[in-house]
Amino acid sequence: MEFDLPLIWFGIIIFATLMYIVMDGFDLGIGILFPFIHDEDDRDIMVNTVAPVWDGNETWLVLGGASLLGAFPLAYAIVLEALTIPLLIMLLALIFRGVAFEFRFKSGAEAKPFWDKAFMFGSITATFSQGVVLGAFISGISVSEQQFSGGSFDWLTPFSLFCGFGLMLAYALLGATWLVKKCQGELKTTMQQLGRALTLCLLMTIGLVSLWTPFVQPNIALRWFSLPNLFYFAPVPILVLACGWALMKSLRRDDNYQPFLLTLCLVFLGFSGLGISIWPHIIPPNISLWQAAAPDSSLSFMLVGALMIIPLILVYTFWSYYVFRGKVTKDAGYH
Repeated sequence: MEFDLPLIWFGIIIFATLMYIVMDGFDLGIGILFPFIHDEDDRDIMVNTVAPVWDGNETWLVLGGASLLGAFPLAYAIVLEALTIPLLIMLLALIFRGVAFEFRFKSGAEAKPFWDKAFMFGSITATFSQGVVLGAFISGISVSEQQFSGGSFDWLTPFSLFCGFGLMLAYALLGATWLVKKCQGELKTTMQQLGRALTLCLLMTIGLVSLWTPFVQPNIALRWFSLPNLFYFAPVPILVLACGWALMKSLRRDDNYQPFLLTLCLVFLGFSGLGISIWPHIIPPNISLWQAAAPDSSLSFMLVGALMIIPLILVYTFWSYYVFRGKVTKDAGYH
């Protein structure tokens, strides 16, 4: 029995990317929500909800990047050259945010506001950069003879900037619903109110991106609006609206888990829409995943390691979240 190794590795990269979006999404979302919360104790509680797990969340980013380099070196080279600036900004922001995360716990009353602002700035900048990268990727990357043929600022377009704003909303909603699950009292009520506003804004943003995308990339318009594809893919926007409606209802009730789970469903549906739009290209609109793949011998060799490493990552991730389950209060947290 022969396996389609490029397809398997594409699935691994998609899985790692989705895990990163989910796990580091609510982590970054907490920093994005900081400007709406001014009480120092509430801010400490917000940070304490992710303090034991936040650095492990970024394991998936490392796994996805390393897998892309090893399994699809052509795609890695093109993406890195085309999106050097936003990717570098993202990495610097993540580093700066990590430093701020640790230093705010150890700083005195005078320095703590500075590190709070640094945490906010790093979270917002990293998220916005990721959204810009996503928007530039959807728009397509100029390639000639399997080399990047565009300019250093091709990524800087109104569409990619709008995608950066949209991802900030998505991560902020993940953060708000995570805090609904982990917090109680007035902070939980505030997050429920913010969650309802963010849900409406995110649904409108998803609608605008969906309408804008076909004009940015004609191949995507053909994929979605030609027959019979229109009937096959119609459930995706319908499910997005249904999830949004259910999320609004759950945020009006005193429900701990459902808002976060429904937000995860929204993220998954948005990710599914992206997959439908670009398939089977790993560098849209011209390079397929089979064209960009490494030799089968390399893919087979790496797959052995991946099949050992990924279960270990899943086990320790599950265990860390299980150990630190439950509500976080002012008197119990990370120090």
